Amino acid sequence: MGEAVKRHTSYAEQVQRLVDRGMDVGDEDDAVALLQRVSYYRLSGYWYPFRQFSDDGRSSTFRPGTRLSDVKALYDFDVQLRAATFAELSRIETFVRSRLGHELGRIDPCVHLMPDKLGTEASKHYAKWLRGYEKELDKSRADFVVHHKENYDGRLPVWVAVELLDWGSLAWLFSISPRTVQDSVAGDCGLRAPQLGDWLRKLNLVRNTCAHQGRLFNRVHGRPKLPGLGVHPDLDAATSQWQRTFAQLTLVQFLLDRFGLGRRTMLPAVLRRFPEVQFVTMANLGAPPMWDRDSRLWGP
Repeated sequence: MGEAVKRHTSYAEQVQRLVDRGMDVGDEDDAVALLQRVSYYRLSGYWYPFRQFSDDGRSSTFRPGTRLSDVKALYDFDVQLRAATFAELSRIETFVRSRLGHELGRIDPCVHLMPDKLGTEASKHYAKWLRGYEKELDKSRADFVVHHKENYDGRLPVWVAVELLDWGSLAWLFSISPRTVQDSVAGDCGLRAPQLGDWLRKLNLVRNTCAHQGRLFNRVHGRPKLPGLGVHPDLDAATSQWQRTFAQLTLVQFLLDRFGLGRRTMLPAVLRRFPEVQFVTMANLGAPPMWDRDSRLWGP
């Protein structure tokens, strides 16, 4: 093994390391149990804001008064936030799947197998998309797939084929669809096609983070393509930090609202349970001070 590989340490040694760096770990047995459940490395993303500043950024020592119980509270909050975000994204995914399949089917029932009838981006990305689709089709044991394999040589109409796609493949199918189809789906939420296409790709990363138990708290994301100021005043008022997690959640709230997918109270309810801990506030998510009052997307 190379010298860059760190020595493996026991849970007790990891707890002692936190103590040496200035953290109040409380009961050491409880601290060991927490590291067994979650891991030192995963928790490190949640205690990062508690580290003291130095000339080079953050030092390895913690601010006086840092407690492991506060780190755990942030971690537990993030678990709830991931679950709520994944659930809300699932509603959006189902809607886009339905609308895209319907609009493509108006062109031809098997348009997804006819790249010459798709959009201009198909020349660049269709072959890769098709390989992914065929892989999903081949391994699927769903009843509707078996039915079409037995009766229609496995050629699924596009409104059925979209049911095999994960969010990423769905976003790519949107990007290679004819512009008229993109405009129709994007028009449902008052966005231009390039904006919705970009949002779908950005939110796919958020969805994957949630699905794989990644960290949403204190995370930096890519800046989404936004409508001009004044087009959607409630979107303008929501936040100015468009690369932070709160902004990504604002995109979710916007799509739930504009697609007419019912109540959008789940995410606000979770955010209002942000724990009261030292040194860390909702600003670490990118939320403004009056986040639930300044924009109707987040208001009651």
